[in-house]
Amino acid sequence: MEGVKVFAKKGVPGKWKFEEVCKNEMTREEVREISKEIIEETSIRQDGFIELERRGSTIVQLGNYRIVITRPPFADGYEITAVRPVKKLKLKDYKLAEKLDKRIKEQAEGILISGAPGHGKSTFAQALAEHYASQKKIVKTVEAPRDLALPENVTQYAISHGSAEEVHDVLLLSRPDYTIFDEMRNTQDFRLFADLRLSGVGMVGVVHATNPVDAIQRFIGRIDLGVIPQIIDTVIFIKNGGVEKVYSVLMQVKVPAGMTEADLARPVVTVSDFSTGKIEFEIYSYGEETVVVPISEEKSSCSPAKRIASESLQTAFLKYSPNAKVELISDNRCKVFVPERDIARIIGKSGSNIDKLEKKLGIRIDVEPLEENRATEERKEILSFSSQITKKYVQFMLVENYAREEVDIYLNGQYIASSRVGKKNILKINKASKVGKILVDAVNKGEKIEIKI
Repeated sequence: MEGVKVFAKKGVPGKWKFEEVCKNEMTREEVREISKEIIEETSIRQDGFIELERRGSTIVQLGNYRIVITRPPFADGYEITAVRPVKKLKLKDYKLAEKLDKRIKEQAEGILISGAPGHGKSTFAQALAEHYASQKKIVKTVEAPRDLALPENVTQYAISHGSAEEVHDVLLLSRPDYTIFDEMRNTQDFRLFADLRLSGVGMVGVVHATNPVDAIQRFIGRIDLGVIPQIIDTVIFIKNGGVEKVYSVLMQVKVPAGMTEADLARPVVTVSDFSTGKIEFEIYSYGEETVVVPISEEKSSCSPAKRIASESLQTAFLKYSPNAKVELISDNRCKVFVPERDIARIIGKSGSNIDKLEKKLGIRIDVEPLEENRATEERKEILSFSSQITKKYVQFMLVENYAREEVDIYLNGQYIASSRVGKKNILKINKASKVGKILVDAVNKGEKIEIKI
């Protein structure tokens, strides 16, 4: 650029360095002269062409160099930026996982390649195009500018020299197996990609994105939400020249994560980790908005607040059924599992008991029959212990170390409670609690107490 020294950005994705090329500052006349020489060279070389010419900028493709020339009034001075591919790779050089390699070769026909600028998106798209061409597939590209270095049997179209309608008509009439759409930027590009994909053309799109889900979000608002999974089936995120993350996109009718009512079921676009199948994002309509919700792994068993609430509810239902089990679904709803014979007593006449409990506990309660699985009970390990009654607690000192483990307490073969072993390997039950009173009485009478894990 005029008024500054010439610098070069050297290296590979993830290992760039900025180096000074010459010590003298460039004058406006020098930059203008170099610009003129570039344009003249382009006009006489077979591998050179002007991709885009505007009042304040010119984009030139000269060999494998993409050269951007800017000038006033668009820029505050004359500037030349030349970019060339750092390295040419084949698909096998990426050492893709077998599952992804199979998906690309046999199934995926709506691929998004995303990543930050300079991380190797176009290099991967180029490798993909060459792979499809080597498999005797008809491959064409849509670029702006045309800077992918591809073999002669791959035709490259410049959308900057034709309208979206022209590109659409040419591609449908020539019927390629795959089309590589490099650098999708505006709404027109995204709609053209969607239209071609829905017409049955295998599409590979390249988009700028700082994380994989951002690539999908760029379609939201431009096309209908329900159409997205028909257009995109695989999202490949490129970082530092390699494949860092792969997502699979599907449409399901389900209750979105975090909602509990069955009547809230709706079409949901699920974005799953391709290797594990775990859903990481859900996209759905909420009112008049389209929301993208990250799905975090449930850790209810590790949440102290949730565990205490569950234990309190468990205690509240023990007076109705000694075998009651409580599952806390959300902050305002729980499920209570009891033997079928106890359900009527808990619900009460016309639901009077359950209504009182819901008001008292401030939570919605669903009562369901408890399915007793004897095989599971038989697999539980019975722990050895000694018992002791202190001023405040009935204590069970375990022989082996099960500190901080959750255990079940049985009296005469009947489950009565679950609790967590303390850090000193002692299970303490408050004597003042309902369960504590039962256990104190049982210890004094020498009844059969079992602790299982």
